[in-house]
Amino acid sequence: MARRCDGDGCGEWSAHGRTVDFCQVDLPGFDPTIARHVALHDPARVLREIEAKRRILARHARDPWPCHDLRDLASPYADHPDFPAWA
Repeated sequence: MARRCDGDGCGEWSAHGRTVDFCQVDLPGFDPTIARHVALHDPARVLREIEAKRRILARHARDPWPCHDLRDLASPYADHPDFPAWA
């Protein structure tokens, strides 16, 4: 979904019912709650954050698993059912 909405920082995001509006483009078809979420959390920023975390993971690929840095990156997801028991 973030890739579908990946803007270039060209303007303010807003939600109107089932539509997200940015950069003079309307993206229809969202549940209104998701449209508000997208408007509040700039998808371009989310994609940059994901890429940064992937670079961190790549740098730690040869470290003893899991190192403290990776545990810290994973900690926000501790309530997810797939979160590993070692954490």
